[in-house]
Amino acid sequence: MNTTLKLWTQLGIGTALAGGLLAACGGEAGGEAGAGGAPTGGESAAVAGEGEGGGGEGEGAVGAGGEGEGGVATADAARDPVAYGIALAVAEAHVVAARDAYAAGKKEAAGEMFAHPVSEVLLDMDPAFAALGVADMKPLFTAASDAALAGKPVAEVNKAHDAIIAALRAAAAKAPRGDVTPARVATGVIADMIERASAMYRQLPGNDAYEPYLDGYGFAAVAARAFAADGDAIKAGNPAAHARIAEALALLKQAYPGAARPARLPAEPGALSGASAKVMLAAAG
Repeated sequence: MNTTLKLWTQLGIGTALAGGLLAACGGEAGGEAGAGGAPTGGESAAVAGEGEGGGGEGEGAVGAGGEGEGGVATADAARDPVAYGIALAVAEAHVVAARDAYAAGKKEAAGEMFAHPVSEVLLDMDPAFAALGVADMKPLFTAASDAALAGKPVAEVNKAHDAIIAALRAAAAKAPRGDVTPARVATGVIADMIERASAMYRQLPGNDAYEPYLDGYGFAAVAARAFAADGDAIKAGNPAAHARIAEALALLKQAYPGAARPARLPAEPGALSGASAKVMLAAAG
């Protein structure tokens, strides 16, 4: 991944995507997901860490950029639209996964998933949000988590989910302006989500825990949602990246067929890793 990081750094968004080489929830990255210090604009260092199996050396292994526990370059978010978009996407991925897990009867996992972004992303994003005039949304996540853990009706949990999504969309409207086009920002965020989903999947053959699967499911879902929204703009600016993203998302749809983890893994982790690498390389080109 070092070559990919250098390519992204040349575009001025290396640190943001370096954060994506660590998946969220305590730095649970696949063994291929290590990243060395790749500065963005000469200002900050990238996340460094690896730790296949979850919670290994990747947990809390943060460079000088001040990235959050979830592998997000939060120190750059107030000025880097890609880092900012990734932070919001990581939070959204958890919320989508929590909603769908709750609907599948996984109430405890859903409650935990709603709560994770508070400690992993949002607390570290407070300075960026304050600088950009974004309202504090942490109470919304806490309320959703409480509703899920209390076993509230699905409609009530869905309403809490919708309130968070509305807050995230409002926060997205206040994103910082950078030197890259909106389409390239979208490409960077989607590439990061794809890599996170791939990193989670690489853990699964040797790990029967539910959380890594649910994390990956959320990342894949948000990547697909963002691509549906911004795919035309991405295709106009970078047809190769558009094609590689479409291929990767097709594999991720197979790998993550729903919020409930299947008894047998339906995809090859190596195929997802290769597809993710192609996305990053095409996007950098």
